[in-house]
Amino acid sequence: MGCCSGRCVLIFLCTLQLLASLERQVFDFLGYQWAPILANFLHIITVILGLFGTIQHRPRYIVLYTVWTMVWVMWNIFIICFYLDLGGLSKDSDLLTFNLPGHPSWWSEHGLGCVRKEVRVTDEQSLESHAYISVSGCLLEHHYIEVLHSAVQIFLSLLGFLLACYVVCILTEREDSALETGVRQRGPTKPPLRQ
Repeated sequence: MGCCSGRCVLIFLCTLQLLASLERQVFDFLGYQWAPILANFLHIITVILGLFGTIQHRPRYIVLYTVWTMVWVMWNIFIICFYLDLGGLSKDSDLLTFNLPGHPSWWSEHGLGCVRKEVRVTDEQSLESHAYISVSGCLLEHHYIEVLHSAVQIFLSLLGFLLACYVVCILTEREDSALETGVRQRGPTKPPLRQ
C-alpha cells in the first residue's frame, strides 16, 4: 500500500480533525460552553476510534466514524444557525451553556484585535462586585469566528466521510477476496460419509 493511498490520507485527515477538535475544545472550555464541550468530547473519542480502525484495518470502527461524521455535520450546522441567528435561534441565549447566564463564547471578549474595558459595578446589597465588560475594535466578531470553526469542521467531516467510505470498501473487498482465496486453496468440503 503506497503512501498516498486512501488509508494514509484518512489517517492524516483524522489527525488533522483531532487537532482541530482539540483546539476548539480548549476555547469552549475557556468560555464555559458546556454543550459544545460535550459534543467535542464525543467527537474526539469517535475520531480516535476511526483513526484506530484505519490503522488496524478494522472496518467496523471506520463505519462508526462514518456515521458519526454525519451527526457531527448536523451539529455544526446547528452551531452555524445558532451564531447567525437563523431558524429562530439566538446567539444571545444561554442554550449552549445549559442556561447558565454570563458565559458567552470566549471569542466575544478575546477576539482578534478586540479592546476590552472593564467597569466595576459596586452594589451595596451584593456581596460580590461584578464587572461590566465592553468590547470594541474587533477585526472579526466572535460569532463569525465560531461560524468559521464550524465550517472548517464540516469541511473536514465531509472529506472524512468520503475517504472513510472508500477505505471501508477497499478493506471489505480485501477481506472478501482473502476468504475466496482461502476457500479455493482448501478445495470444496465434502460431507462426512455415513456408515
